[in-house]
Amino acid sequence: MSLLSPFVNSLPVAAVFVLGSLAVIWKGSEWLEHSAANLSLYYGLPPVVHGAIVVAVGSSFPELSSAVIATWLHGEFGLGVGAIVGSAIFNILVIPALSSLAVDHRVEANRDIVFKEAQFYMLSVAVVLITFSLAVIYNGAPGEFKGVVTPALALLPIALYVLYIFIQYQDTSDYDAEAPPASLNVGKQWALLAVSLLTIALAVEALVSGITYTAARFSPDLLWVWGMTVIAAGTSLPDALVSIRAAKAGESATSLANVLGSNVFDLLVAVPAGILVAAAVGNAVVIDFAIAVPMMTALTVATVFLFTLLRTDLHLTNREAYFLLGAYAVFVAWLFLGIFGVSPIPVPVSS
Repeated sequence: MSLLSPFVNSLPVAAVFVLGSLAVIWKGSEWLEHSAANLSLYYGLPPVVHGAIVVAVGSSFPELSSAVIATWLHGEFGLGVGAIVGSAIFNILVIPALSSLAVDHRVEANRDIVFKEAQFYMLSVAVVLITFSLAVIYNGAPGEFKGVVTPALALLPIALYVLYIFIQYQDTSDYDAEAPPASLNVGKQWALLAVSLLTIALAVEALVSGITYTAARFSPDLLWVWGMTVIAAGTSLPDALVSIRAAKAGESATSLANVLGSNVFDLLVAVPAGILVAAAVGNAVVIDFAIAVPMMTALTVATVFLFTLLRTDLHLTNREAYFLLGAYAVFVAWLFLGIFGVSPIPVPVSS
């Protein structure tokens, strides 16, 4: 049973829930960023690890919450996965572009970003698609491109994330960290981190409640499209704020590593978390290839765009930033034009 859905009984109330939740997610992300930065300083983590693990996991908590809450409280796994994939596309195309345009200097990548973070992220996309493929091949009905993703299959991307953490841990062994200030209270920072995560989780529940009510009134069969656009953008707010602030502070590595690390976490942890929660409440997660493949293809194309632009001279120019924003605009236009049947490339709709 949803915690807040009973309070959403009209479109004006749903709008208040959606807009209010975005403001709360914004504020919660500020607390999260502050506590995460201090904890990384206290434990002596290098910038890339700070961005790819600490900040990325923290700022991806809205996406994790959306997958768990949509599945557990609303029974809508498709909504949660749509939000995760949409958020990943938003992160790849919009956040680096906004970070680049928000500063006077160039947002520069290094070889760790291009040859480790970006390539591991592309591997994550492939593993998730392989997981869905195995579900269709071994747990699908004959003649249908649908399959059940079992908890055992969900462990495959989680295992890859464990490898990712191990690789990041190896980087900390050679890093010469600065001594943290004596006034830093680590217990207080952990408490602030916990409060920020709880705040974001409640805000995401309000966001999902508002979106599900609105979608039920207009297009209940296309709930996943709402997830890929409105919820995706809303849950990506912390990622955007963290990356833009890092870029303004001259920490390009943290800015870009946060984007890639967030997407790795979303795909390898948040998606399996939704599957495991669904199994725990007795619901089967059915993947429809007619939807999954085009959406993962869109994510792959977005990833290739960013990877190519970062590899050229290891920085983003303003022209390249506008190109990324234009690509995201085309993606959103495809979704909304396609659901009305006026797009040259139809948007897949589950039967």
